[in-house]
Amino acid sequence: MSTLTAPRPRKRQRVASRTGARRVSDRLGKYSHDQAATTREIVCLPGAGGSRLVIDRDAETLNDWRLVAHLAADEPPENARTVCELYLADGSRRSCRPLCLEDFQLTPSVGLAHQAAGAVSLDTALLDSTCHVYRVREVARGASLRELRWTRSRHPRRDEPFVPLTLREVVAGLENYEPARAVTTAAVVNHNPALSICRLRAELANVNGSRIVLNRGLREAVEREVALGEVSMSQIALRCGRVKYDKHGNQSGQTSWLRRRIGQQAESGEDGPTPWIHTDVLALIARNGLGIAPREIELG
Repeated sequence: MSTLTAPRPRKRQRVASRTGARRVSDRLGKYSHDQAATTREIVCLPGAGGSRLVIDRDAETLNDWRLVAHLAADEPPENARTVCELYLADGSRRSCRPLCLEDFQLTPSVGLAHQAAGAVSLDTALLDSTCHVYRVREVARGASLRELRWTRSRHPRRDEPFVPLTLREVVAGLENYEPARAVTTAAVVNHNPALSICRLRAELANVNGSRIVLNRGLREAVEREVALGEVSMSQIALRCGRVKYDKHGNQSGQTSWLRRRIGQQAESGEDGPTPWIHTDVLALIARNGLGIAPREIELG
């Protein structure tokens, strides 16, 4: 049985309001909705596992709740106010989906690497920073074969539209191996024999054995050292042997190379930065560029 039970659509607004009424909220800001001639407010409510929900709602009726962001438990409390400021500064007021009861039961995956396989189940749903929901589902493959696959949707309810994807794509979306890897392990070990797990098992082996790993830990280490003033991006690149010269022959480090490797800058022709890096390159930047052991920044 799923750990997330969706309310009936016609009751969603009422359920959200009653749920919020029992919770202590922090008002972050407010604005006027000109078209509807109403005032709306941005509030922060406690979520599952110490997480926080940033919500846009009608300030008078306390109805029409919209999910602006779901912040992980390990994020600083001031991030909620930062999210609010960015949201209010966006004059277009990009549409946020309606809040529902499952949002108080979902836990963002960031910061949950301590969860072991025994702490998750096949029905565990994961949430990324853009409010995409990842979960393992039964998916049809051809006319007769049904298999377990990772899927992504915009809503936690199981009957919402979804797209199948690989475990590697889930890890990339979350920028974290856990608890996605633990959920996959649970699915492989405890699956229904009538469902195929060949693809899921192969994806798990691929993630566990790949030398292409997440670069988030390295990126955070580089950003931390640069922010402290210990070293510059150019110096790190120079230490890694990535040198460029200006027209006068002066040398400096190829910072664009470093930014691409750590996921700050997109490769030419790509839509966005990659979350991946080869272990050899990670080791080079860690040892030569930062003077630390690679194992200190590896996430997997």
